Amino acid sequence: MQIDRVELRWLSMPLRTPFETSFARETDKDCLLVRVFGEGFEGWGEVVAMKEPLYNEETLKTCWHLLEDLLIPLVLSRPWSSVEEWCAATRHVRRNYMARAGLEAALWDLHSLCQGRSLSSLWGGVRSRVEVGISLGIEASLDELLPQVEAGVAEGYRRIKLKIKPGWDLEPVAEVRRRWPSLLLQVDANSAYRLGDASHLARLDDFGLLLVEQPLEHDDIVDHATLARMVRTPICLDESIDTVDQCRRALQLGSAAIINIKPGRVGGYCASRDIHSFCLEQRVPCWVGGMLETGVGRLQNLALASLPNFTLPGDISASRRYFARDIIDPEVVLESVGCVRVPEVPGVAQFLDWGQLERVTLRVERW
Repeated sequence: MQIDRVELRWLSMPLRTPFETSFARETDKDCLLVRVFGEGFEGWGEVVAMKEPLYNEETLKTCWHLLEDLLIPLVLSRPWSSVEEWCAATRHVRRNYMARAGLEAALWDLHSLCQGRSLSSLWGGVRSRVEVGISLGIEASLDELLPQVEAGVAEGYRRIKLKIKPGWDLEPVAEVRRRWPSLLLQVDANSAYRLGDASHLARLDDFGLLLVEQPLEHDDIVDHATLARMVRTPICLDESIDTVDQCRRALQLGSAAIINIKPGRVGGYCASRDIHSFCLEQRVPCWVGGMLETGVGRLQNLALASLPNFTLPGDISASRRYFARDIIDPEVVLESVGCVRVPEVPGVAQFLDWGQLERVTLRVERW
């Protein structure tokens, strides 16, 4: 696979409504799109970093720098026998997972076109549809949150995730559970608590939650192991898991019963599949997390979610949940109760809405 040219775009897309977590409030989704040309095709990938280093240490500016000054020159320097060879060649780069993941995704997209096979087929997917849920941000009041839950349930989503933080946890969870007693419900703290809050977090056990996601520090696996012995609700790790080795350590310690896999967080789809396979061997369920991806990343994440051990609903909801208009056409839609169809054809480019893409593009550079 010879890469002839690369294009990098900075996008800014307005969200339908502000999305607040324990660490940030977003009104727009900025991201980078990587476009590679080679073998008569073009492949696309998405860099999901934020504008500020709040989820992890990366930002869109640091990702642009790494791509422009290191990764793009490297990918253009010689032919690559496989995407796996590319991943091996970039292992010397410390962290910078989101920058690496964006370019790798574009290479996978290109490779799927060269092979004439969908990503799901290339990766060993076993489902034509995957179950998905929605993530609801922190709101100022229950009066603002509850209509969103009601709308999600009415649309057909069977799993709802609530973002929580100290001061916004027990009350919203209790009220949602009271109104929807059979709903698959989980919460995500994005590292908002400390081990000293264990007795408070244990009160969430009363609500029959599917899981509590990343309650403690973003890089911790030790205190999570202690917490897991103090609560009944399964602990799911997100930010703490960025490599398959870290996943192994966490499971050996008993830090988690469930693993969230975000390709951007772990450095791409090669690493995502490695973590998935390890968890399958250990009989630990996984699910695909989300970073408010555009349709480019969303379509590729659906392919990942078709793998056998992604047994819990992923954060890969319909485009219209977060964007008034996505950059793909047709957009990702909910096709049946709680499910979205996995792309059956290779390549993202055929789905791009070029008019919308140009409207939301702030910067373009080519090499």
